[in-house]
Amino acid sequence: MNIDKKTKILLGLTLVVGILLGALFFGGDSKEEEKTEVTSKTEVWTCSMHPQIRQPEPGDCPICGMDLIPLESGDDSIDPDAISMSESAMIIAGISTYKVGNTDGVKDISLNGKIEVNEKTVYSQSSHIPGRIEKIQVSFVGEYVKKGQVVAYIYSPDLASAQQELLEAYSVKDIQPQLFESVKMKLKNWKVSDATINTIISSGKTQDRFPIYADVSGYIIKKNVELGDYLQKGQTLYDVADLSTVWVLFEIYESDMSWVKKGDKINYTVASFPGETFSGTIAFIDPFINPITRIAKARVEVANVGLKFKPEMFVSGTLKTKIGGNKATLSVPKSAVMWTGKRSIVYIKNETDKGITFKLREVTLGPLLGNDYIIEEGLEIGEEIVANGTFNVDAAAQLAGKPSMMNIDGGRVSTGHNHGDATMVMSDDKKVVLKEDKTTISNEARKSLQPLYLNYFEFKDALTKDDFNSAKKALLAFEKSLNKINMSLFKKESHNAWMNYQTELKKQALHTTHVKNIKELRMSFEPMSNVMIAMTKAFNPLNETVYVQFCPMANSDKGANWLSKENKVVNPYFGISMLKCGEVKETIKNIK
Repeated sequence: MNIDKKTKILLGLTLVVGILLGALFFGGDSKEEEKTEVTSKTEVWTCSMHPQIRQPEPGDCPICGMDLIPLESGDDSIDPDAISMSESAMIIAGISTYKVGNTDGVKDISLNGKIEVNEKTVYSQSSHIPGRIEKIQVSFVGEYVKKGQVVAYIYSPDLASAQQELLEAYSVKDIQPQLFESVKMKLKNWKVSDATINTIISSGKTQDRFPIYADVSGYIIKKNVELGDYLQKGQTLYDVADLSTVWVLFEIYESDMSWVKKGDKINYTVASFPGETFSGTIAFIDPFINPITRIAKARVEVANVGLKFKPEMFVSGTLKTKIGGNKATLSVPKSAVMWTGKRSIVYIKNETDKGITFKLREVTLGPLLGNDYIIEEGLEIGEEIVANGTFNVDAAAQLAGKPSMMNIDGGRVSTGHNHGDATMVMSDDKKVVLKEDKTTISNEARKSLQPLYLNYFEFKDALTKDDFNSAKKALLAFEKSLNKINMSLFKKESHNAWMNYQTELKKQALHTTHVKNIKELRMSFEPMSNVMIAMTKAFNPLNETVYVQFCPMANSDKGANWLSKENKVVNPYFGISMLKCGEVKETIKNIK
């Protein structure tokens, strides 16, 4: 078919017009849809502590330095109690999840203890002869004595008279044989041997000194007499122990009592033998708890081949115990659980075609198994929960007015504090709970806490000396050091923990200038010490070992703790009047 030139031109113009009309009617909608899609994916990032901050991208809060969290986008189709979050936001916020499953229910219990002398092998060497020690053959603790060895020579006036009686009775033994036998028995009761008696009779002379022989072999653990001492019959010269077997005594805290049973196997290490692991079976558990330390002791009996184990060596043991017999149990990572003392919560992840959401759920916790909690109620196998970044999810829920740890019914809540000069406010839950969970902080944050500890220990030392002026000066310095700490150095979970510690410490230092006597200072020292102990366990900020010490009579006989750099007890609650009252309750070692 032939098409003329005019027709070709007409067809070309029609095609161009069609393309232009298509671009006019459809092209603009496409761009608008693309723009809308981009806009819908745009996220707003804010600070959990400063909700007025709004930024289009992740980063640090310009006020406190905390990591920003994504603000929930408006989507009416999701669960009204859930918080939505994109996958990219989850990655940036450090959120990871965990699928709930069964656990073997094995709980690891860490026990510390010491090697001690086996009390069954301890023997007290006594003198069967009254008199004065003329010569002593054992001179120091730790010396080995062998059974039958002469350990001392004694001069005894009573024994001298008895020997003279023996000679006289021997001279008339044919006439009075009973008298002779009676005198001999008297000497034998003083452990004088038949050979010695025969020697006295044959020589016709009395002896001035008589030997004391060791009744058993072993190592001297306590020496009770010295040369020249006068002894009564039956008086102890020294205590001796056979170290071929020893006891390993582990301390069991009251909270762990129900998990430790006689017959349990325990693996342990000895500080003196790094790299070696030993094992034993618990043979005995104290039927009583120490009323002051609140601990009982579990005993493991050990054969001490080659005297490898020395009494007073420190040991660390791990005991595994089964929770709930053979019953299947659920567990979740400790990092997944947020708790305030009254409730424990986790965040459940739900994923649909609408996106990813997280919803709060209360759970009932069972025992802690290492780094996992047993879940008694609240979760089912296969459910997915937030394992890391729970704090960020909860903060986002608070800002969005969804149910959260601090407001289980939902609704927008105050962030709990500000960073200006206003007084910091906490919920009642936070007031009573000082978490001690280990939380990583930076070296800069650790360094910023050093002046605070320096002032605390100066405060404590002044109280032990009843020095009111020095104690008040130290507490004022403590308050200044507290106000100088830059809170932006504490990130994520450590930031929230630090705010709790700081609030409680400020309460105690708030009215320092109005304190008039040392009694009022000591009233502040007790709650301050509780915070410092919790903070030390959580942050591990010190470069040295410190000790938690306890006085049962302080705080109106309720007992009170304090921190000390020395193992020796010097009581700050009573000062000079009861300086040594108390004991070391716990050791916090530098683990860096």
